[in-house]
Amino acid sequence: MSDPILIDSLDFANQRRHMAGAIALVDLPRTHDLLAHTEGELSWSLEGGKDALSRSTLHLRLAGEFSLVCQRCLTPMPFRLEADSTLTLFTNEARLESACEDDDTLDAVMADPAFDVLALIEDEVLLGLPMAPRHAHCEADIRPVGSGKPNPFAALAALKRKPE
Repeated sequence: MSDPILIDSLDFANQRRHMAGAIALVDLPRTHDLLAHTEGELSWSLEGGKDALSRSTLHLRLAGEFSLVCQRCLTPMPFRLEADSTLTLFTNEARLESACEDDDTLDAVMADPAFDVLALIEDEVLLGLPMAPRHAHCEADIRPVGSGKPNPFAALAALKRKPE
């Protein structure tokens, strides 16, 4: 697993810093149960800045190919993830709660001098992956209902029809 990437989130945003990289999917352990395999990597970029209200923000972009397990046929299926999210930073919990009440679309977090960028990336991946991935059209061997063995209750139906 990769070492954590820690930043002072408020300083990073206020100085409008930028960082980017790629992370191997194997280094995102919370996603492993959702993936058919962990080969490949995810490209990411993080940019600090300010929003229209001069609040400090972190803007995260993700792009990568995942191999998920189709929940219909249980075979691997490709999935392209492209995520673009902005987190607004707050230094006061009361202001954070007030801002979230005023704007229900706001993604807000408390500023942290040891903000874990890899944890943020993994969180955004988990939010971006479908809960029950499915192919548009599965090629699974699906037999229609009623094929195969005869119905064990068919004999009862025959007895019911016999006149006495």
